[in-house]
Amino acid sequence: MPKYNKIFGLSLLATAILLTACQPREKQAKEVTPADTVQTQPEIAQLKGQTEKLNLDIPECDGKNCPEISIERLNSNQPFIDQFIDQQILAQLQSILNAGAIVPAKVEVASEPEADETSASDAAPKPQLSARQKLEKQAQPYMQTFLNLDKELKDLSANHSISLMIKPKILNPGAPLATVVLNSTHYLGGAHGSTAQNYYNFDLDRKKLVKLDDIILPNKKAQLEAKAHEVFKTWVIDSQLATDIKEYEQAWKFKLTDNFFLTKDGLALQYAEYEIGPYVVGLPRLNIPFSELEGIIKPEYLPKSEQAAASEAKANAK
Repeated sequence: MPKYNKIFGLSLLATAILLTACQPREKQAKEVTPADTVQTQPEIAQLKGQTEKLNLDIPECDGKNCPEISIERLNSNQPFIDQFIDQQILAQLQSILNAGAIVPAKVEVASEPEADETSASDAAPKPQLSARQKLEKQAQPYMQTFLNLDKELKDLSANHSISLMIKPKILNPGAPLATVVLNSTHYLGGAHGSTAQNYYNFDLDRKKLVKLDDIILPNKKAQLEAKAHEVFKTWVIDSQLATDIKEYEQAWKFKLTDNFFLTKDGLALQYAEYEIGPYVVGLPRLNIPFSELEGIIKPEYLPKSEQAAASEAKANAK
């Protein structure tokens, strides 16, 4: 009997050891499943921001023909773009107002007491201007020119209300290009006003302005111009501007513009007033679909489907 008890005891001990071995260890590392793994995707750079209106030194006006002016600048997460657009705003003001053609105003400035050497040496440093304040300061001479023009027109008994507006807008935030359009409209007397749209494209990774030549494959610009010329011909006929293209081009000859942007469907070429047509057509825009641009513009600027088709065509050509 003791022999059987001993055997029974050993059996219980073995069973206990086996059951203990089957239990999970508390400190054992947890198995990681694909669902538990966090995939970190590379952050894609995007242009984000809004416009801010300049505070311009314009006197109050109670009449019906008061001059109107509104200038806004871009305040975004890409300072290099903001600075570039600021310079384009100043260039627009110079072009529109032609400051040299109008006699500068004589502004009376109140005399200030001369500071002695002690007060000058103890003077606190001037606070640093913000980007908006800098642009406001640079734009002020053009504001004075604008007011001078308004005064000249009123002296001539012209019943006109002149106006000027400049405003940027983020059109595409990025991938493959971030695009900002600078809209401007102005009426400075005469038969009608004028409108302009200038597009600026940027590579956010390289922090640089991208021009039309930068997106075209080597030695392919002539092909792009030919494609654009065909779209131009269709536009002339569809707009009922002429039935004879050669006759039309004697007055409005086609040319390839550098003012462009990429849409979801293709390449848009934006033209100015009077550039390829009369005032009545406004701001003509020629659109070339991506399907017509394979082998002409660089693959990185094509949609993924077009990139695949271009790669397949290149492989078949070998």
